[in-house]
Amino acid sequence: MNLSLSQRLSLVFSVLLLACCGASAWLQIRANIMHEKEVVQGLSRGLARSIALDAQLMHANSDPAPATGVPASEGLGPEAVRRLFGQLMVVNPNVEVYLLDMEGRIVGHAAPAGHLKRDRVNLEPIRRLLDNQPLPIQGDDPRSDSGRKVFSAAVLRMDERKVGYIYVILQSEEHDRLAARATASSALRITLWSMAVVALLGLLAGLVAFRLITRPLHRLAATMRQLDTKAEQLQLPPPNAGGRRDEIAILERTYGEMAERINEQWQTVRQLDHERREVVANISHDLRTPLGSLHGYLETLSLKDETLDAAGRQHYLGIALAQSRKVGRLAQALFELARLEHGAVAPEIEAFSLSDLIQDVFQKFELRAEEKQLHLNAVLPHPAPMVRADLGMIERVLTNLFDNAIRHTPAGGTVEIAVEPDEQGQVRITVGDTGPGIPADMEDVLFRRPFALRGEHRAGGLGLLIVSRILQLHGSTIELVRVPQRGAVFRFALAAA
Repeated sequence: MNLSLSQRLSLVFSVLLLACCGASAWLQIRANIMHEKEVVQGLSRGLARSIALDAQLMHANSDPAPATGVPASEGLGPEAVRRLFGQLMVVNPNVEVYLLDMEGRIVGHAAPAGHLKRDRVNLEPIRRLLDNQPLPIQGDDPRSDSGRKVFSAAVLRMDERKVGYIYVILQSEEHDRLAARATASSALRITLWSMAVVALLGLLAGLVAFRLITRPLHRLAATMRQLDTKAEQLQLPPPNAGGRRDEIAILERTYGEMAERINEQWQTVRQLDHERREVVANISHDLRTPLGSLHGYLETLSLKDETLDAAGRQHYLGIALAQSRKVGRLAQALFELARLEHGAVAPEIEAFSLSDLIQDVFQKFELRAEEKQLHLNAVLPHPAPMVRADLGMIERVLTNLFDNAIRHTPAGGTVEIAVEPDEQGQVRITVGDTGPGIPADMEDVLFRRPFALRGEHRAGGLGLLIVSRILQLHGSTIELVRVPQRGAVFRFALAAA
């Protein structure tokens, strides 16, 4: 049987409600019975004492009393006992009177023949009653093998001596018959009907409450059933207008947050896929151009080998070698970026001087700067700061930044690097040029994918990607800084030694 959560909860609630109603009805009937016994015993507590006093005032003949086992001078005769007890039971049919000796044996009664099931009564309940202990106290029923009933009892005295007990059962056999008939006809039926009405009302109220409580859960389940893994956006649950803070509201809010994160991740994946396609397109273009040129010049050498002189052959070979080196640099950059992306490279942190590293980088680009008539400038504090980083990686960072700056700075321009310690225990490094700068629409993707500068400038952008990944391994980031009358200005920070 495949039941929903609400149906299972309703079924369990119904079973528990019926069980509780049944237990409540039983407890109520039991409490009413005990209350009735307590009231009856309390009202009739002095009945046995009155009978004992009246019995002591009566006189009997001098013969032994065979029914009681007590001489006539010390008690009542059997006929007198039976007559007295019979009169009392006629006057009050609700009682049964017995005469007990000091050991609890029944020595006098007015019960019809065959109705007496016991020949003695336990005296412990009698003692408890005479000691005024809390009611109700139930004693042995002489007319039942194992039954117990409320009673009244008193000590029977003859000449100031205890000779026995007057034992009065307060709910006789006739009372039991009438009570059973009345219960079967009225009280039990009313109790059962009351229990049924209470159970029905409780069940209806419970089902309505379950419906109200689980309504947000049904709504959330319906939303989750509409989950489509192929959809571009997951459907979000409606906002919690009532400000509820229960577990279902928490689940609904958690699902909403999860769906928002999935939507954001889905958008990120789509963006990354789009960027990947652009990366492939840009790299394919960057590879196709030098490869096409290389192939063209080699094909020319092959076709015109017999007609070309040595100078012409060297010219074509020089161009082909230059294009080959360009392809090699691009392939090396791709390989390096792949290693950084997949965590195959770990920085080896050491302390070194930035001024020495900058001097090495300047020497590397000195000839290129002279060819383009560019000025290389360094602004260093005194003394030059020491930093903690991977020397080879930071050299690659500066090399890539200087390479981009020299390539995009027109003749007569300046490429400058500035070093400045800050108050957070870091050293800020700024590399800028006087070139055309970075277009505003490229800022968001500048360090996420290769880019193409439109117009007369063209670059694969792999150098900046490598710079960004290297600095991430050092716990740093690179940013593009807008400076008036300057071109592209990049800034990052390293930990001071």
